[in-house]
Amino acid sequence: MSPSRSKSATPTGANSATSTTGSATTSAGRQPGRVAFVGAGPGDAGLMTVRAVEYLAAADVVVIDQLSREDVVARYCRDDVEVVDAGHGDHGQPLTHAMRAKLVVKAAKATKGGLVVRLMDGDPGFFNGLAEEALALRKAGLGFDVVPGVSAVSAVPTYAGVPLTSSTSQAVHVVAANDRKVDWSASVSDHVTVVLLGAPEDLGESLAKLLEAGRSADTPVALTERGTTIRQSTRSTTLGEVAGVMKDVEFPALAVVGATVALRDQLSWFESKPLFGWNILVPRTKEQSGTTIARLASYGATAEVVPTISVEPPRTPQQMERAVKGLVTGRYEWVGFTSVNAVKAVREKFAEFGLDARAFAGLKIAAVGGVTAGALREWGLEPDLVPTGEQSALGLLEAWPPFDEVLDPINRVFLPRADIATDTLVAGLQNMGWEVDDVTAYRTVRAAPPAAPVREAIKGGQFDAVVFTSSSTVRNLVGIAGKPHPSTVIACIGPATAKTAEEHGLRVDVLAPEASSNALVDALADYGLGLAAAAAEAGEPVLRPSAKRAASRRRAK
Repeated sequence: MSPSRSKSATPTGANSATSTTGSATTSAGRQPGRVAFVGAGPGDAGLMTVRAVEYLAAADVVVIDQLSREDVVARYCRDDVEVVDAGHGDHGQPLTHAMRAKLVVKAAKATKGGLVVRLMDGDPGFFNGLAEEALALRKAGLGFDVVPGVSAVSAVPTYAGVPLTSSTSQAVHVVAANDRKVDWSASVSDHVTVVLLGAPEDLGESLAKLLEAGRSADTPVALTERGTTIRQSTRSTTLGEVAGVMKDVEFPALAVVGATVALRDQLSWFESKPLFGWNILVPRTKEQSGTTIARLASYGATAEVVPTISVEPPRTPQQMERAVKGLVTGRYEWVGFTSVNAVKAVREKFAEFGLDARAFAGLKIAAVGGVTAGALREWGLEPDLVPTGEQSALGLLEAWPPFDEVLDPINRVFLPRADIATDTLVAGLQNMGWEVDDVTAYRTVRAAPPAAPVREAIKGGQFDAVVFTSSSTVRNLVGIAGKPHPSTVIACIGPATAKTAEEHGLRVDVLAPEASSNALVDALADYGLGLAAAAAEAGEPVLRPSAKRAASRRRAK
């Protein structure tokens, strides 16, 4: 259980060469692993602390339980990290704190000279068994570090729009709902905010005991499920009526009891995002969708990527090879990149020839837009030309300077592009006096159909919206998965894409004001705000499109 170590920097103290128990110094290779208890945060993987990320990046082994999330491991750890499940035993039984402590000790002893991260939900110091596991390590003569995390105790209420204190509520009582020895009399005052964590059945029992102890039945209660994630759901009720909703509450959940819950109507900021809870289909590859997914998440939406094209090398590589050799020997004045895939294709050909970014010295570089420019910058190249207006072949053409016999020593342009690229850019450059080598750098072929459940979700209206970033994504999605349901909001990046969507029988609801993925997502968010405003004006609940359709079907029955 000792994968090879990364050469990245290791957090201070994470791999000390000297035993912390006073024994003689040994070589790191024979010394037991160092353990770090690391807080995983309340749910959102973006709420990890800087120190926690450093430890996860250096970890050889990560020990998780049923609360800690695998997405944190996937996001921050090396690919070769070993993951130990401390949530359940071999037969599926939940492990006790003592059993988990034995697993952590075993992992530390087996990971010679390495780093074991014990990943704990929220903050290690809150109801996670830190004391039991750390004492077991100390008893075994093993050292450890502790990295505090963002606790669900404060983060989940904050994400629900419920402050724990106010001018009239200055005390906060935090209770584990499964604790059967709590003195509830200390929590009955109207000036105390009570935070309860635990399984739904334990929450219900504890809230009933708080009511029996004398807390007013009119006291506001907020129940939040899956806190800080884009699947978060909060219901407001009272202590006297909470028992009626507890049967529908799902784990993980948290309850806040107190006067500050009433402030949620004014302070709810997360669940009121314009696309909160929307499930949006992004018909592109994951490599191309990173910025789109991140921007959708900033508006509260989840995104499911369905690749509609597959990028493959050209059938004959000779044309690309000649162009790259010509680039090195000074054949070109400009190189124009119209996609991230073009950057990737040229970069791979450079690697094949043993070249690097220095071969672009003296050349002028153009990028069709910000995303392509970002891919060039990752390669160490700063583009000389990026259109400030429409980020398309037409926008690039409008920004491109005409050939000047005095200023331009060479009149030739290298355009590495897809096999299906249009002739707009080539014809326009030629009209301006440039000679163009239009080279097929990669081929785009229709991707395989998605899984049957995804196809049914697309056709059945389970997606709230689809964002189309090109005409080919429209054609290919319809070809491999069928037409989105009429209730699904259709958002298009530009007029050409919208025209293709309409030709395929789709109603276009959102058109981006400029041809960029960020503008497209922003326009969709504005549309979501419009739907919310219309619902509020009509006195109706705000429902996302798929939920609205489901509600209509229930009424029809």
